[in-house]
Amino acid sequence: MTDPIADYLTRIRNAVRAQHKQVEIPASRMKISLTDILYKQNFINGYSLLEDTPQGTVRIYLRYKDGKSVIEGLERISTPGLRRYMASKDIPRTLNGLGITVVSTPKGLLTDAQAREENVGGEVLCRIW
Repeated sequence: MTDPIADYLTRIRNAVRAQHKQVEIPASRMKISLTDILYKQNFINGYSLLEDTPQGTVRIYLRYKDGKSVIEGLERISTPGLRRYMASKDIPRTLNGLGITVVSTPKGLLTDAQAREENVGGEVLCRIW
């Protein structure tokens, strides 16, 4: 697999469209950090780490409100073929702050608001709204 973050986003997107309650994704440190951000921003109900495989699995419990998913869209920005790096002041807002932009910084994965607050830039991974 050449782009594990795109695979992560696609699995969530497919599970939301199929109205699944949960989705399982192969684990990595970046995926666990990204899942933690989604949890803290109330896009998902929760997650758990399963040790059933040598790599591990992240089980994500999706959040629905009135039968409609809280996650309306996911978009990959930086790809392996075209990396997108931005300074903290240049990081785009998603829907004027209604969504989040996830940035990989030297301080770990941060949302766009956290990156601006800490004045750190980095690779802009994805947008979620």
